[in-house]
Amino acid sequence: MNPIKDVNARAVIADDEAPLRDFLKSRLKKLWPSLNICGEAGNGIEALDMVRTLQPDVAFLDIRMPGLTGLEVAKQIENTCRVVFITAYEKYAVAAFESEAVDYLLKPLNEERLAKTIHRLQKKLKMPDEKQPDMSEVVDRVVAEMNKKADKPYLQWISVEKVKNIQLIPVEDICCFHSSEKYTTVITRDGESLIKKTIRELEEELDPSRFWRIHRATIVNVNRIESVRPTLTGKYTVRLKNVTQAFPVSRTYAHLFRRM
Repeated sequence: MNPIKDVNARAVIADDEAPLRDFLKSRLKKLWPSLNICGEAGNGIEALDMVRTLQPDVAFLDIRMPGLTGLEVAKQIENTCRVVFITAYEKYAVAAFESEAVDYLLKPLNEERLAKTIHRLQKKLKMPDEKQPDMSEVVDRVVAEMNKKADKPYLQWISVEKVKNIQLIPVEDICCFHSSEKYTTVITRDGESLIKKTIRELEEELDPSRFWRIHRATIVNVNRIESVRPTLTGKYTVRLKNVTQAFPVSRTYAHLFRRM
């Protein structure tokens, strides 16, 4: 999908993670050269002030920010600009965004998904008289989705088959998950086991503060990371404690380590 290159617009980016703001800026510059990033905010209060002062066409708002959340900011800037929510842990809230009215980006940011978002925004900006969504209604719907699944527990154990027995492995003992074809390998300091859960399923079920997806085929236990090394091509390689294999970090997830 090719963005409409001739759409001039101004935008603010609000996220408390500077590396993510830098990553988003670089991708926006590449995919939407005529977009002017007129402001950056590290918290919700700064974001609200910037939107009111700078009056951008688009606001990229992280849902979780100190001061005010992205949802609270969106509610207070009702109809002043187009809003794109940035979300990491609230993946279950995505269902509330599934419309052309309000867009969202999942962390870690994906360039293909960002291109689709840009295309949507450019189409809307070419139709300034189009009615904007009721942001209060959108925010209430998102909060309802978040509350509905807020009590869902994260995985605590992984069950694997060992000969004729089922073994339960505590997730804190797992170094990483690595997929290949139909199976996913569970790697611990004591060896490897196969399970049928996909990386995508595991990503949804594991605590995202403890397990990071670093590649389409790999999720690592943050507490098991021994070192992160840059490569000659500007990428990263992760080495884990008690694991001989090194794991590459794809470009999509590289910003997770730039803040280290």
